[in-house]
Amino acid sequence: MPTRLSQILKRSLDPDDVESSVGAHERSFEFGRRNGRDRRATDHRAFVENYYDLATDLYEYGWGESFHFAPRVPGESRAASIARQEHFVALKLGLRPGMRVADFGCGVGGPLREIARFSGSQIVGVNISAYQIRRAVAYTEAAGLSQLGTYLESDFTAVDEPDESFDAIYAFESTCHAPDRVDVFAEAFRLLKPGGCFLSFEWCLTDRFDVGDPHHCQLKHDIELGGGLQDIVSLHEVDTALDKVGFEVLEALDMAEAPEPSIPWYQPLAGPRLSLTGLRSSRVGRSATYQFLRVLEALRVVPRGTPGAARILNTAAAALAESGRLRIFTPMYFVLVRKPA
Repeated sequence: MPTRLSQILKRSLDPDDVESSVGAHERSFEFGRRNGRDRRATDHRAFVENYYDLATDLYEYGWGESFHFAPRVPGESRAASIARQEHFVALKLGLRPGMRVADFGCGVGGPLREIARFSGSQIVGVNISAYQIRRAVAYTEAAGLSQLGTYLESDFTAVDEPDESFDAIYAFESTCHAPDRVDVFAEAFRLLKPGGCFLSFEWCLTDRFDVGDPHHCQLKHDIELGGGLQDIVSLHEVDTALDKVGFEVLEALDMAEAPEPSIPWYQPLAGPRLSLTGLRSSRVGRSATYQFLRVLEALRVVPRGTPGAARILNTAAAALAESGRLRIFTPMYFVLVRKPA
């Protein structure tokens, strides 16, 4: 643990920039409330890149290489549930060797590598973060999967690929970073071949969210702050955006509301169930990591400001767990849509 923690944020940012980057991220939210404008949208690329420079190493430390949620069945490990969710995507899209597929917002490529192994498809990871792309390439080379997995540094609302370049496109909980869902869905529509499908897990507010409830609104704000997000939209707004760009909806459901699996998506963040593999992501583990980073900061082992980055992510984790318990938010509104042939 000490060795891995001592490396956090040393690779993504100049040590002298960490504290200022934390401050810039937090000011992005204050700016929007104070002036009626939102730097998250007006300077979208810089905002997202700054967030993932801060968050990526901490994500990997606490969660692994696949930055998404999955429900579990009793006796199933979190890693197994994550892989099962990725296999589900491959099966739903009918992925197979010879297909060319895009992963919108691919992170460090965890889902891409799992899906490429499982399906044999050629997958292009699209990511706005240069740091995450560098790590994804290194991991993919180390896994011996470079022939199936390649990466493109690009905003997924403006991908440098010709029209009708892909047989299928998927996104794991990433389109919430777009200033407007219509823009990212329209780009998926443009890039798909006629008859091709787009599958996404969307971060959304459910119908139980009450805009007049201060507690609900604070939780929404904390998820946005800690998740580096634009304004979280409703299920209905996602449906409207998909319809607007011309997709044919095949399936749309909140998988968090399914009766099975019985262990909810937010359990690893909420506890109290602990395991050696789940400790880092748990409430207790997050607190211990934060306190230890403060010690390492005082000893000048990690860059100044590193505990602040961890605090931002812990804010989101706590809000996600509570929002999941209240069922006012879901990270897995599952949509499968098709571009008309």
